[in-house]
Amino acid sequence: MKIVIGALIVLCCALQYKVWFSDVGYGALRQLEDAVNHQARRTEMQRQRNRILRAEVIALKSGHAAVEARARTDLGMIKEGETFYLVPDERW
Repeated sequence: MKIVIGALIVLCCALQYKVWFSDVGYGALRQLEDAVNHQARRTEMQRQRNRILRAEVIALKSGHAAVEARARTDLGMIKEGETFYLVPDERW
């Protein structure tokens, strides 16, 4: 009888080891959940970025005001007849 009880205890410990420490156990589940949460955060960030880019594309297609604003900020262009003033941030 002691041999049967000992074998059952060993079997139970072996099964518990597999549940907690194997590549399909609890540890792997936690890693997979973390990976899924990380990917969900990345997906949401990409969705926000896509919404911003989509709005920018629509604005650029709809008129010259967005193109002009983009040229002013990104390329430093000015209109004909305007005067450009550069104001330094630092004190002399």
